[in-house]
Amino acid sequence: MKSMFSGMAAVACAMMLFVAAPASADIKVGAILAETGGASFLGGPEARTIRMQVEEINAAGGINGEKIDLVVKDSAANPQKAISFAKQLIEEEKVIAILGPSTSGESMKLKAICEKSQTILMSCGAAEVIVNPVAKWVFKTPQTDSFAAQKIFMTMNDLGITKIAILAGNTGFGKAGRSQLKKYAPQFHITILEDEVYDKKATDLSAVVAKIKANKDVQAVVNWSIVPAQAIVAKNMRQAGWAVPLFQSHGFGNVKYIEAAGEAAEGIIFPSGRLLAADVLATSHPQKAVLGKYIADYMAKYDGEQASTFGGHGFDAIMILAKAIENAGSSDKAKVRDAIENLSNHAGTGGVYNFSATDHNGLGIDAFEMMTVKNGKFVLYTK
Repeated sequence: MKSMFSGMAAVACAMMLFVAAPASADIKVGAILAETGGASFLGGPEARTIRMQVEEINAAGGINGEKIDLVVKDSAANPQKAISFAKQLIEEEKVIAILGPSTSGESMKLKAICEKSQTILMSCGAAEVIVNPVAKWVFKTPQTDSFAAQKIFMTMNDLGITKIAILAGNTGFGKAGRSQLKKYAPQFHITILEDEVYDKKATDLSAVVAKIKANKDVQAVVNWSIVPAQAIVAKNMRQAGWAVPLFQSHGFGNVKYIEAAGEAAEGIIFPSGRLLAADVLATSHPQKAVLGKYIADYMAKYDGEQASTFGGHGFDAIMILAKAIENAGSSDKAKVRDAIENLSNHAGTGGVYNFSATDHNGLGIDAFEMMTVKNGKFVLYTK
């Protein structure tokens, strides 16, 4: 009898030890991206990239022995949906970080929410206002719009262009870019003769184009928007027989935009990260290997679909977070946040990131190259 009780006690003890033994924890990470809707050219590649990278990280054993549990929400670029999803991810899913949203407008809606809840936000939006003024828990991966505006003006200076028209969509991205253009134009001796804001849902902008074309002193046009207006402006200008240079924002870096604009895309000039110029980078360039692997992996994973700068924003978001978790040696939110802020010399697709307490973007103007469209392809711009 005693032997039987001893055996039962041993089994019970073993069961208690089994229950008490900690299982390998998951790192819960959320993502809010515009996989559908008008900004799907941004959010689609971002979501596909983040899923691909999480699969690779988990297949290699995770980070510090913990795997990532990724929860992706499709906002369709709707700020109200983004707000609802953020609250759900924070309050119900208990994520340590949110990757995205895809657009600047959505990101600005989430800035205060993530700050209040002390949840890391790694935005894929480009507007500088996302990180300026700095919010402790908010970071972003795309190159900033103030530097994009300055790169455009530098190119105009080289071309002798001094009088321009600017067009901007009434989105968060468009409004922020227009503000930067107006801020830096005087510094580069550029005069803005025409300044128009149009509805983001517009399907024809020929009237706006006709209005600014009537000003015979305009030497070039800068359009700051997301799809579909990038293609519409180009088409309407060419249809009007207006051959002045068209500059687009750094939001033009997706081959889908060339396809949407067709022949009208030829000659468009815009600032971009080096993903579009990866094949001409020197072997010793710190981004060369990262870009090459990402482009090859993405095309292999998604049936030859070309990698875009937007997918690159997603790549940088998840890989910066992963590196910070590794460096922190923990998935504790506060420790990971601190590790992001102290991350330096991190080569990504958008540039070499050097974050600090006063810089939550970590990229300078040197992260940009000027690109153009030639024979239906992106190439480095030369005067």
